[in-house]
Amino acid sequence: MSVTYPNATKVARMTAVVTTIGTSGKLKLYASDGTTLLATFTLAATAGTVAGAGVLTLADQNGATAGILNTTASAAGTAALASITTSADVVVVNPTMTVGTSGTDIVLDNCVLASGQAITINSGTLTHV
Repeated sequence: MSVTYPNATKVARMTAVVTTIGTSGKLKLYASDGTTLLATFTLAATAGTVAGAGVLTLADQNGATAGILNTTASAAGTAALASITTSADVVVVNPTMTVGTSGTDIVLDNCVLASGQAITINSGTLTHV
């Protein structure tokens, strides 16, 4: 039987995730193998905001939750998974976040990447289950 948490607990736990990410954490995109690193985004000084039933919405570099993040691909491949680390590369969220052009945790403008290509994150959320 799975455990169900009250919303207040979910919000508190996701707020702790934001605290753990710390200042200017990183979001990393991987191919479907979860080990081939395709790109690294620097998150805002505060990674995002938590609301509702424990949903962390990532912020842009200006701290706005409706904004976007941009970077350049460091390798070619199809982005399928994402992780979040501290600025010192300590893993906070394993590469299990889904990546796609809609209906995923991390929504990109394009998932098929060429090395050196500009990449835009249109939205990003991490939801407590």
